[in-house]
Amino acid sequence: MFCYTGGFSLYALRGGAKTVDSVDVSQKAIDLVNVNVAKNFPNAKNHTAVAADAFEYLTAQKTAGHTYDLIILDPPAFAKHRDAVKNALRGYQRINAKAIEMIRPGGILFTFSCSQAVDKEAFRLAVFSAAAQVGRKVRILHQLHQPQDHPINIYHPEGEYLKGLVLYVE
Repeated sequence: MFCYTGGFSLYALRGGAKTVDSVDVSQKAIDLVNVNVAKNFPNAKNHTAVAADAFEYLTAQKTAGHTYDLIILDPPAFAKHRDAVKNALRGYQRINAKAIEMIRPGGILFTFSCSQAVDKEAFRLAVFSAAAQVGRKVRILHQLHQPQDHPINIYHPEGEYLKGLVLYVE
């Protein structure tokens, strides 16, 4: 979800995924995904790229009875400033709830936030609230953060902008 140029999709294909759905609201991004998949996997029949709103796409997939073994949520920043934090947290909770609903028991959710105004504890709470909302148990397998080439200045805690969780969904 929010695939942009398809980096995660390419890794999934390289890792042997049976099928990969790449979803982004931008048709330009979907065009780039298709180009990147064609360059790396010229005969791939197991990839579908869809220009759609992530929330609407997941709702439609649920209605159709589809489930997934793994979902990656990599949205753009939902909050670019402090005034947007409350709405951003609702957005993170909403998209994570939809994704958690769609994962088969024993599946994995990779979920990220790159909103510098949202701290890691608030993001975690939004994700855990999403799991509780849909009645699913999750376990943290791994906590992710930005790489070393994006150091965090102790006087600018918002510099710790990238947060991620790898969750096992029971």
